[in-house]
Amino acid sequence: MHVHNFTRQLSLNEELTMSKKLIALCACPMGLAHTFMAAQALEEAAVEAGYEVKIETQGADGIQNRLTAQDIAEATIIIHSVAVTPEDNERFESRDVYEITLQDAIKNAAGIIKEIEEMIASEQQ
Repeated sequence: MHVHNFTRQLSLNEELTMSKKLIALCACPMGLAHTFMAAQALEEAAVEAGYEVKIETQGADGIQNRLTAQDIAEATIIIHSVAVTPEDNERFESRDVYEITLQDAIKNAAGIIKEIEEMIASEQQ
């Protein structure tokens, strides 16, 4: 897994395609409000940006909406909005993952998605 933070230049080998898919994993220590607030914000922003979207949450109720190997393989963008190390994190080892805070997802999901798109586009030039 290649984890990217927004404090340095990023690279992504995947090209954007006509079928844009964004997947995300949201998790926090308690797995209550912030996990689901981040998931909702990311989902709304991704749909608005034209993505097919699937978001896994890891919270007090365990893993919900688990991301499959196919989801991970087909994703254009993978975001981890976490405050803890996710369970089954090894699923993402072969992919680039953009790691953000729960607060960033809640407050600026659309801006983060746009920033990731711009980074991908600049790497393709």
